[in-house]
Amino acid sequence: MRERRDKEEHAAAFDRAADVYDAARPGYPAEAVAWLADGIRGPVLDLGAGTGKLTAELVALGLDVTAVDPSHQMLRVLGERLPGVEARVGSAERLPLGDASVDLVVAAQAWHWVDESLAVPEVARVLRPGGRLGLVWNDRDESVDWVRELGELMGAGEATFGEDDEPALSAPFGPVEKRTVRWVQELTLDGLLDLARSRSYFITKDPDAQAAVIASLRRLHAEHPELAGADRIELPYVTRCYRASREG
Repeated sequence: MRERRDKEEHAAAFDRAADVYDAARPGYPAEAVAWLADGIRGPVLDLGAGTGKLTAELVALGLDVTAVDPSHQMLRVLGERLPGVEARVGSAERLPLGDASVDLVVAAQAWHWVDESLAVPEVARVLRPGGRLGLVWNDRDESVDWVRELGELMGAGEATFGEDDEPALSAPFGPVEKRTVRWVQELTLDGLLDLARSRSYFITKDPDAQAAVIASLRRLHAEHPELAGADRIELPYVTRCYRASREG
């Protein structure tokens, strides 16, 4: 019960940082998006759409996308970015769409927040037979020394909710395919600090703890030999993509 309350608190924290989330969080590499949406021509549901990072990529492919997120503030930013996209408040456990109404459901940086026992049948309900569920996460590449230290200083290990786990989708979904894409996000120091400020485990800290994290990141930037005060920072990512088709 305590773990569930913690998870809900962290998930709700994004309401307090929607603008900084939109400014700092990376998008998704074109190769990953193309693989998730390969062969899709019909309607798409972007589940946990947030401020529309993945939504924008799907719209750019010419797809008809409906964005769903539990956060009014995140959807406010999405509406400013993508005024032509229909946006609805909702969750994976209770989707505001009709039965068999979409060909693809995607969840970017979001599936680890859901209750899979409720979300799997609900996603299956809105998918047409043969439709697809696509899941994607951007992971910082912590095989790089300074990136690993960045995660430690931000406190990434203090609040993990299964985002690193391999998704195991039950019936009516078939086998899960996986693809990984390596890429780099270019940031300034301010962008790197905003990236930290956009994380739920930062937002939920008290102001003194937040200030300590920011000070430690400034020191990392100034002193680490791979950064050495650089104006432009290259932050490596490994994007994990998964897809599975609805059978029956």
